[in-house]
Amino acid sequence: MLTGLDPEQRAAVTAPAGPVCILAGAGTGKTRAITHRIAYRALTGEITGRHVLAVTFTARAAAEMRARLAVLGASGVQARTFHSAALRLMRYFAPRLLDGRAMPELLESKARLVTLAASRAGVRADRTAARDLASEIEWAKSSLAEPAEYPVAAAKANREPPYEPAKVAEVFAAYEHVKRANGVIDFEDLLRAAVWGIEEHPDVAEQVRAQYRHFVVDEYQDVNPLQQRLLEAWLGGRDDLTVVGDASQTIYSFTGATSGYLIDFPRHRRDAVVVRLVRDYRSTPQVVGLANAVIRQARGTEARLRLELEGQRPPGPEPDLRIFPDEPAEAAGVAARCRQLIAAGTPAREIAVLFRTNAQSEAYEEALAEAEVPYVVQGAERFFERTEVRQAVLALRAATRSTPAGAPLVPAVVDALAATGWQRDQPPPGGAARERWEALAALVTIAEEYADTPALLPVGEAATVERPPSLADFVEELQRRAAQQHAPTVEGVTLASLHSAKGLEWDAVFVVGLSDGTLPTTYAKTPEALEEERRLLYVGVTRARQWLWLSYAQSRAPGGRPRRPCRFLPQFERGGGERGGTAGLRRRPERRRAQLLSCRVCGATLLAGADRKLGRCATCPSTLDEDLFARLSEWRLRVAGAQKVPAYVVFTDATLVALAERRPTGPEDLVAIAGIGPRKLGLYGDAVIALVRGASVDDLVAEDPPEKSSAK
Repeated sequence: MLTGLDPEQRAAVTAPAGPVCILAGAGTGKTRAITHRIAYRALTGEITGRHVLAVTFTARAAAEMRARLAVLGASGVQARTFHSAALRLMRYFAPRLLDGRAMPELLESKARLVTLAASRAGVRADRTAARDLASEIEWAKSSLAEPAEYPVAAAKANREPPYEPAKVAEVFAAYEHVKRANGVIDFEDLLRAAVWGIEEHPDVAEQVRAQYRHFVVDEYQDVNPLQQRLLEAWLGGRDDLTVVGDASQTIYSFTGATSGYLIDFPRHRRDAVVVRLVRDYRSTPQVVGLANAVIRQARGTEARLRLELEGQRPPGPEPDLRIFPDEPAEAAGVAARCRQLIAAGTPAREIAVLFRTNAQSEAYEEALAEAEVPYVVQGAERFFERTEVRQAVLALRAATRSTPAGAPLVPAVVDALAATGWQRDQPPPGGAARERWEALAALVTIAEEYADTPALLPVGEAATVERPPSLADFVEELQRRAAQQHAPTVEGVTLASLHSAKGLEWDAVFVVGLSDGTLPTTYAKTPEALEEERRLLYVGVTRARQWLWLSYAQSRAPGGRPRRPCRFLPQFERGGGERGGTAGLRRRPERRRAQLLSCRVCGATLLAGADRKLGRCATCPSTLDEDLFARLSEWRLRVAGAQKVPAYVVFTDATLVALAERRPTGPEDLVAIAGIGPRKLGLYGDAVIALVRGASVDDLVAEDPPEKSSAK
């Protein structure tokens, strides 16, 4: 159990019984530490595995914990989410607590009942408004606030509800009434019922506490008041509790989560052992150094538990800071770099593009599709809980009745999915449709892997023969994986919000859209909210193992209003990257020079990306050569068609205007135009200069175009 652990991990594993607080930075092996702690205590006879309850926040994390404990030989340990543990408890005790009645049906979505409640409260709520109201109700119930208490609680928490707080309180009260009338409970009710069952029924409390005697809580900075109340009910005044968390990764306060319980743990439990894990095994020292630089400037309560990470991996490339004139150019640049990484051998599944809001996804979906780079949009739902996957499994189960015995598995799966409208070789356009297609394609991939696993067919007493797995076997395998929350890996670049990326990691990470107003969002108006935005950037940076790209666009659209870069970005120059020290941001030299350009007509400093390309203010007189502009446009169109890339990947419209105005006659004149660096000079420089000198487009296109691979 202790072999291979670093000194801090060993201290966490061998800490005595009682309250233990493990402050674990990103990539420091927290899951390794807590699973080894459980297994060490079990195998040394200090505890019994069946008396341990390990709680985390996602089914994926719980499944990973169970798998690791099984490998370590720690059997009987319950590793569950808060809701899963409460559900198990209530299903068992419901007949006793409810006078023989079964537990009420669990409401999976509040949307329908919230819409009905809003109508009864005199509020017209469309789907979006209903979703916002449901979020407010979930926050209030997680914060232990009743409907009448909502307005005061919301004001104290600086909430910005979709309607007047008093009106939201009315909807909240109506929702509770409608819910009871329908005989259902929601997920917050489930936790509250578990608390009630333990706190108000001594016999239930005695049985629960006899079963669970040792507790581990992962991601403790994300606990909300309702979950903490349940934890205290489980404990019943006992103190064999190990909590693990990182205050610098507190990013879910909008849901009611608070890092206060982690921060105050040593104060509330005076004899607590506190262990700090700071050796980062995930990321290169360069990425670790940048992460430290981002969080070093943090202020507020969470900053009191800030950890200075120490990179343990060999040195790698410096993080890149890329500045683009507009968002389409940024998305095209990211897509081109993704394609380069894949061509160089990085699997697409080991690349992620992370952004602040889901609305930013569309530009990257389009750019990746244009660059023929496969991608998958990371959603909040677990794979086997997605509607299209559940429908597909139902279709597969139905197909078992009509599929001939002995039919090859993979064709049978493909035929069954085709009945739902899925076509194997025709991924549809559009993010949601493509995501559905990728999900079903992932089921086919699982089938291809599973087809190589022979099934055992009993032929007599203690005798079996091998046979190819059938469609029925495959459906059972999917059910088993669904129970374990085992999501398959989809072969594509991951597009995800920073929130949904937490807990994940990739070889290459692009953190995009880093402009003030996006990150931090314009909705972050208090110091506490701004600090949470900083922690979001920190979470994004620490997802990268090897390559890290940070970028922002100086305007949303070509020629749009100029924007400032994210205020949380440290302004480093090239250099640094010492092991465990501060890393540098490697800026593109041509971008740094571009920031100093002045208008060639009036001499004013140029801020907007389009103005810098033109070399003049938008209001200053233009010297556009219309014939040259027409030939440049035609040449760009043909080159883009030959290379199968969008036209703006060759040159943006603003660059074409700049070329037609400034009429460069040599390489020095070309690189003086913002956005034309050594790469584009090498690809297109000769052709552009020839066009300026009067060459026809036909003469140039007749020659061999630049190599497609080079253009990427």
